[in-house]
Amino acid sequence: MKRNTLKATFILGLLCNLPPAVAEEALISFKALAPETALELAQATLKACREKGYQVAVAVVDRAGTPQVMLRDRYAGAHTPGTATRKAWTATSFRADTLSLAEETQAGKPQSGVRFVENALMLGGGVLVEAGGSLVGAVGVSGAPSGEQDDACAKAGVAAIEEKLM
Repeated sequence: MKRNTLKATFILGLLCNLPPAVAEEALISFKALAPETALELAQATLKACREKGYQVAVAVVDRAGTPQVMLRDRYAGAHTPGTATRKAWTATSFRADTLSLAEETQAGKPQSGVRFVENALMLGGGVLVEAGGSLVGAVGVSGAPSGEQDDACAKAGVAAIEEKLM
């Protein structure tokens, strides 16, 4: 029976144009942020912004862009929770920090069309979170005076939990 299964897997791999080793993998595994780590990331990011005098919202999403944590400081604008979440979602969806995406998707550039993707937000402040070379989520910040400052707060939050991500 095992020989037939291996033969079927090999044939499936040929039909799908996959090498046999790839075709054999029926299940995958991946790393994800634990809820406690996501909360710690959000708190560290909020603290970094507060130290600079910014009232912001911070969102942490998992590797698929699903929200895990949302923190909004007392005087952050009503728009900031949604904006922070969209920035984090955009970073995971496009696998790039949104500050870079803001530059690469400006009008007239070849990638400008991605700005029309629903929920995508090409403003600085969405930063990827990686562990051991794997994407585990992203953090989004909204409410500082600029996207560059949102980005700096997000990077400070990631740096604060960096040793937990090794």
